[in-house]
Amino acid sequence: MRISKKQLSLIIILLVLAIDQTLKIWVKTNMAIGQEINVLGNWFILHFTENPGMAFGMKFWGIWGKIFLSLFRIAAITAIGWYMLKLIDKGAKWGVVVGLSLIMAGAFGNIIDSAIYGFLFDTGTIYNSQINEWISYYGISQLNFQGYAGFLKGCVVDMLYFPIIDTVLPSWFPIWGGEHIVFFRPIFNIADSSITTGVIYLLLFHRHDIFDKKTLKTE
Repeated sequence: MRISKKQLSLIIILLVLAIDQTLKIWVKTNMAIGQEINVLGNWFILHFTENPGMAFGMKFWGIWGKIFLSLFRIAAITAIGWYMLKLIDKGAKWGVVVGLSLIMAGAFGNIIDSAIYGFLFDTGTIYNSQINEWISYYGISQLNFQGYAGFLKGCVVDMLYFPIIDTVLPSWFPIWGGEHIVFFRPIFNIADSSITTGVIYLLLFHRHDIFDKKTLKTE
């Protein structure tokens, strides 16, 4: 039996969310902040960190920036979902549905962390308004529904680290000679990679299908 595009979208979103949340909860309940597990030597490492801000460990504007970002993500999920349903009704290509579903799943995955992790776990990174800093914690969190922060004040769990290049540049190298470099330095999660994959895929193969209504495939 052939599935519909709406069913495909739902399957992609649920699959990404299941993988993303399973890994995040496992990491948070089995690893301490800063702890590392080498998966593939020094090239692929699980490095547990909590991110109060944007994707790939970026942060801005303290607690208000975090709340704004969370509300923006909710608005983005709503807009993407509405737009995707509109495109499906007009006969959008399967690839467009796949790309938008990946983006929506990733955004939703990080919203879950921000919205409810503060209620689910007993400890987490919190914002100290007196010193205007995010404060980490010691030990390993427990999933006991005691809570450590309010709605939209939980932090996103990141763990995927790929320091494929970790070296000191030779002294003769222009500008950065003698400096220590790491590539790829940012630490991210499955949700971040889902968003990135969806965006790159749409831009490479379906940008006209997204932005030009005339190219929508009619079935």
